[in-house]
Amino acid sequence: MGALNSIRMSRLRIASNACFRAWVMLVLGLASAMALGAEAITPGAGVTPAWAYPVNPLDLKPTLDDGSLRHVPGSTRAYTLSQLRDFFVAPDWHPGDHPAMPVVVAVGRRPDVYACGFCHRADGRGGPENANLAGLPAAYIVQQMADFKSGARKSSAPSRLPVTAMISVAAAATAAEIVAAAAYFSALRPAANVTIVETARVPKTFVTGWHMAALPGNEREPIGQRIIEVPENLERFASRDSRAHFIAYVPISSVERGRALVARSDGTTVACASCHGQDLRGLGAIPPLAGRSPAYLVRQLYDFKHGTRAGSGSLLMQPVVERLEIEDMISIAAYAASLPP
Repeated sequence: MGALNSIRMSRLRIASNACFRAWVMLVLGLASAMALGAEAITPGAGVTPAWAYPVNPLDLKPTLDDGSLRHVPGSTRAYTLSQLRDFFVAPDWHPGDHPAMPVVVAVGRRPDVYACGFCHRADGRGGPENANLAGLPAAYIVQQMADFKSGARKSSAPSRLPVTAMISVAAAATAAEIVAAAAYFSALRPAANVTIVETARVPKTFVTGWHMAALPGNEREPIGQRIIEVPENLERFASRDSRAHFIAYVPISSVERGRALVARSDGTTVACASCHGQDLRGLGAIPPLAGRSPAYLVRQLYDFKHGTRAGSGSLLMQPVVERLEIEDMISIAAYAASLPP
């Protein structure tokens, strides 16, 4: 077991270095990036849609921290680049936006329990690359950690750091740490941080920080069957500002088509409201979907359909996803994300 854990941690460190390089590039400039064009849409047997599962390019060169302090609007706090890279620091730009963070959320526990707030942000809203935890039922969060730990919950793109990191943290965290984090995030009030825009053409993009971002300039390309979700202000999100917002470009008529899919049980899918509530704000231990990242929601539907998310709730989700095509997932996610949380 010791050798296996060593291998796992080595892989995680390698992936983490790639992630660090990406965040450096975000803050210091937009350089050698991997563009994702409309031709990257290849949802098919055994092939994940690249736009939904962004993977960092491997050729980004790390930049040394010059010691300068970074700032974000509306905050008097400051952090160095090294602090913003540290998995054991949850940058708390706006402490008045949330209650005091428990230790596991604020700083984690070295060497292998990362600060929950580092990835998911101090107020739990996260970004397109990971889950928005604010307002999720505590019991649901605890169960997801158990599924990550058991191996029941994985990703259809095994190389993506957000999921491999969750698997590692779930294995190392104590029951008390998980309960404390779940209680904290569950008590946070959800807030909208994504705007849905229906369009036929979208900004050209690149991958960094395990999510997509718009390239400089005004070059556009056909959206095809994709959701292109990018930060409104890349530097703010790279600085882990919990108030960062996103724009999610979706195909024209996606929201209305999604509204119809969510409401019906006609053989294509099962009415989502029967479990997630009429307004998709959740019921009991069933998580809310309203106002969440549409790129994240597509990944969950895709993972349920392809069996890589096979933990708690997967049996209930099977009749929902088994007949869905990628276009259906896009529409459902666009509609859910358009609702107030």
